[in-house]
Amino acid sequence: MEKNRLLLAEDDELLASLLNFRLEKEGYEVQISKDGREVKAQLKEQMPDIIVSDIMMPYFSGIELIDYVRKELNSDVPIIIISSAGNEENVLSAFELGANDFISKPINPSELIVRLKRII
Repeated sequence: MEKNRLLLAEDDELLASLLNFRLEKEGYEVQISKDGREVKAQLKEQMPDIIVSDIMMPYFSGIELIDYVRKELNSDVPIIIISSAGNEENVLSAFELGANDFISKPINPSELIVRLKRII
């Protein structure tokens, strides 16, 4: 069975490492980006099957990422936003631009796995 390719855009190395461990254990092929520049470069190289992105990242926010993927890359790849900035404005902006889901931090890796399975 082919693994789902997942791009994880998260600048918190500890959280990225924790999520990477759980996601790989669940059978995902994970690529980690720690900032917006890496995300853009990786998306130009290969479009993943799903994107999980923090809102607050250096160089390119998760909100800008959604806009970039939907409008510039013209892709409907599923996007899950994770953020400690789970205020109503961020949540609404993410959904209006085309995010498929939004999870507030602190994130429960098991909840993320369930939401990924629902979307994929």
